[in-house]
Amino acid sequence: MKLRADGAWFRDEVGRTLLLRGVNLGGDCKVPVVPDGATHHPEHFFDHRMVSFVGRPFPVAEATEHLSRLRSWGLTTLRFLVTWEAIEHAGPGLYDTEYLSYVEQVVRRASDMGFAVFIDPHQDVWSRFTGGDGAPGWTLEAAGFDMTRFAETGAAIVHQVHGDPFPRMVWPTNGNRLAAATMFTLFFGGGDFAPAVLVDGESIQEYLQRHYIDAVLQLAVRLKDIPGVIGYDTFNEPSGGYIGVSDLEVVPGRLKVDIEPTPLQSFALGDGIAQDVEVWSTGLTGSRLLGYRRVNEGGVRSWQEGLPCIWRRHGVWDVGEDGRPRILVPDYFSRRNGDDVDFTRDYLAPFVRRYAEAVRHTHPGALLFIEGESGTLPPPMAMDPGMDIVSAPHWYDGIQLLSSRRTSWLGVDMLTSKLVVGPWSIRRSFTRQMKTLREASHERLRAPTAIGEIGVPFDARVPGALTRRAARRQESILDRSLAAVDDSLVSCMIWNYTAANTNERGDGWNGEDFSIWSADQGRDPDDPDRGGRALRAVVRPYPIATAGEPLRLSFDRRRRILRYTFRHDPAVPESTEIFVPPLQYPFGYRVWMTDGTFLKDEEHHVLRYTHTLSRPAHTLIIRPKPAPVGR
Repeated sequence: MKLRADGAWFRDEVGRTLLLRGVNLGGDCKVPVVPDGATHHPEHFFDHRMVSFVGRPFPVAEATEHLSRLRSWGLTTLRFLVTWEAIEHAGPGLYDTEYLSYVEQVVRRASDMGFAVFIDPHQDVWSRFTGGDGAPGWTLEAAGFDMTRFAETGAAIVHQVHGDPFPRMVWPTNGNRLAAATMFTLFFGGGDFAPAVLVDGESIQEYLQRHYIDAVLQLAVRLKDIPGVIGYDTFNEPSGGYIGVSDLEVVPGRLKVDIEPTPLQSFALGDGIAQDVEVWSTGLTGSRLLGYRRVNEGGVRSWQEGLPCIWRRHGVWDVGEDGRPRILVPDYFSRRNGDDVDFTRDYLAPFVRRYAEAVRHTHPGALLFIEGESGTLPPPMAMDPGMDIVSAPHWYDGIQLLSSRRTSWLGVDMLTSKLVVGPWSIRRSFTRQMKTLREASHERLRAPTAIGEIGVPFDARVPGALTRRAARRQESILDRSLAAVDDSLVSCMIWNYTAANTNERGDGWNGEDFSIWSADQGRDPDDPDRGGRALRAVVRPYPIATAGEPLRLSFDRRRRILRYTFRHDPAVPESTEIFVPPLQYPFGYRVWMTDGTFLKDEEHHVLRYTHTLSRPAHTLIIRPKPAPVGR
């Protein structure tokens, strides 16, 4: 698929407007195959150099089966996950050529099958060793950390070390803990905030950014001539760490789970000073303080032997005469040279421009997919003229993220954190949020919007989650998210498809279970729908390519009725193509239209509609044919 960014829309080579429907591939690409990162056994966890990600998202021998399944579901765009660790785990400048060759083979297969692919150098809260995924372990060592001590010091809560059961949604809070918050600060702003930290005479900010970009370029060199590769994400869910934090004695962030040290307490704990730390729980109505817990009574340090705490070394904090830690420079991370600090403007934007220039130099014409901090509007960011960019914010149904309960009556506005009550209010709120993201993308970036992640947890291991009734409710909940995508006329990538998903371990990472397919629900190469989850929400009709500008789109899942209106472009004579899946229309479908003619391409499940020039706008309605008598 050839496409380009053109203002608020994607266009194909003949000028038709494209709506992309795709999937993240896949959820377990965050963890290695060797040692098996999905089993959560800690025996070899810290042997971080001797790993292999070859086989994520699936073995090459299984590629055709999985890709054919996705293709049959109308998901023709892949956000293909790789990690910095997968490419450069052995050490700085030591690239895993076997993994690079493997990715090239799978991506080439996807391209040959007609997929559009963009590469996502994925990370969550910095690294596997800080409770997420992404950066190699040696980056933490370069900063002076001893990552084997993070559990005792509260510097990170890691599943492999914590063990089962792992607290639900505790992993995102690692972004505020010492290890990840320090690494984000060093990566984006180490030159300003930690100028004394050098690696082989080089600023740690320059050292980390240079290695990250060079790792992605190793892949870009191999993929640049594959027709289906359309671009590269920049940095998944970036965080400023401590950059911009104005009060270092308050627990940051809205999500609070388990122990939640303030930044000052994190500094002290990492330096071996025990602290009484707040303990929180999170439910449908928000976070609640449960009490306090004494942490690090053994006096363990997060730093390597003989190395000081970076922030103590830079005079941010020290220990008073009373033996208590205290902040020396309260606005250290929020003001520089007399001016207020803005993470996006001052640190994220310069990195994105640097990354974009390097990637486009290696892969001319590639699209750059840009996102801001999680839960925020697309970042205002001036890019060089001629730089094709895409706004790729993430959006989730927040109530479903925070709780294993499935409710159709309670939702949340992810942009304002306000609760929304009632099915219709939720539907309108979700659509309003999507439209806000789209409008902000156009106003701030002059770019089309492709929601980089959207989905709901399935939690198959939760009692009752596999019942038929629960499955229908799951379908309904996912549908209200995807209906908002349709309503707002944006593109989206569902999170996610995990080929190795199991009922016991879900997607194999931090207890998450978002995959829209699982072999544990059945597997049959001759029946691509077998093993699918919430398919009547996922596999929905939509306009693939429109000979003009989309105006209105809706799909009624219960009645299986698609309504679509667009304004034609006189300069585009080609037909409009609509994906019409047999899953929704097993006995065929009927078409109502204001004008024009159509042709059904049964082999590719596409309706080709040719408009007339007698009217500016055109409407099509697709309805299912009833089952034959006796069926």
